[in-house]
Amino acid sequence: MRQKLISQPANCDTYDIKPIFLAYQEEAAFKDTYGGAVGWVSLGGFHYQPHKASDTVLISMHPIGGTGRLPVMRYLAEQGLHVIGADSRYRGVDNALNMEKVVSDLGAVVNYARETLGYKKVVLLGWSGGGSLTAYYQAQAESPSVTCSPCGGGIDLTKVGLTPADGVIFMAAHVSRHGTFTEWVDASIVDELDPYNRDPELDIYSGEHVAPFSAAFVEKYRAAQIARNRKITAWVKDKLNWLQSAGRENEEFAFTVHGTMADPRWLDPTIDPNDRKPNWCYLGVPKIVNMSPVGLARASTLRSWLSQWSYDDANADGPKCAASISKPVLVINNTADDACTPSHAQRLYDGVAHDDKELHHIQGATHYYQSQPEQGRQAAALLQDWLQRKGFDV
Repeated sequence: MRQKLISQPANCDTYDIKPIFLAYQEEAAFKDTYGGAVGWVSLGGFHYQPHKASDTVLISMHPIGGTGRLPVMRYLAEQGLHVIGADSRYRGVDNALNMEKVVSDLGAVVNYARETLGYKKVVLLGWSGGGSLTAYYQAQAESPSVTCSPCGGGIDLTKVGLTPADGVIFMAAHVSRHGTFTEWVDASIVDELDPYNRDPELDIYSGEHVAPFSAAFVEKYRAAQIARNRKITAWVKDKLNWLQSAGRENEEFAFTVHGTMADPRWLDPTIDPNDRKPNWCYLGVPKIVNMSPVGLARASTLRSWLSQWSYDDANADGPKCAASISKPVLVINNTADDACTPSHAQRLYDGVAHDDKELHHIQGATHYYQSQPEQGRQAAALLQDWLQRKGFDV
């Protein structure tokens, strides 16, 4: 079978794509990423630079994903918008991801855009998991308060010099990694060491429960999801306390979390309804993805769990952080999104405390705008119009 290669041009007639590389130092007792010296952080990404000059740049960062190669980036550049799609230090591997360190990484890129590239104004573009990161960053840049990670130690965000952005955009974004994970985790698993030991009354993949699910079942299922998250969190804290009491405070412990892709919404389109197709999620068939290597939070470490997955401990909560944002906010919901359903966009919008906010919907758009140039260009035009109305030079 001949493979079809899909590529994105490095440049076109109206814009150039240039790789970016930057490194900075931080205080660190140990490394949680592979390669390089302790205390050095290396970041990369892509700078979409239209031939039309502008003093404004959009900056996008996802905690783990590479936003620089998303289809929507070229649509934004075609519209004449300058964009940086930057990678955090955890690009592609989030088993040790620390959200406070990712905020520091985003801050380094914001400073790079202002001080090295010369942009006068920065607008943060929080796509998907970058939404809660963007809200967390802006909240801490405007009103610094977090002095350490939930796991103890780590980055003091009041001392890293975060520079506030001039505007915030949430695009196909979810409320948080910990909130989304909890809504997706398999509530039926009763033994973390034996993931096929399940409560049949909660197993949505057993065939015993058929969509549409009753409101009572969904309520019970959601409560069990939160309980499972808290059960893992309690074990994580005990394990971390044991390491510290044993004089191993800089050591870690890796573990596997099975069954993390079992949101009833994927089987029942009447729950948080939009235009998505049933029995499908952004990674494929939900039942298969639930126990596949690519499931959310499949591999984790103790500190990372508390910083990014713990329902009660993680700080990067989109709606809560959005309440501290004073700058203009635009929220974009894709109506066929099979990852971030409409309630997430609504919660982000509702979380913004001021009135300089807008919520728009891109009809028929999926999570990635994959093979959807019409919807992608519609989203780009919407962004440009909003930026112009808010006084940005685009």
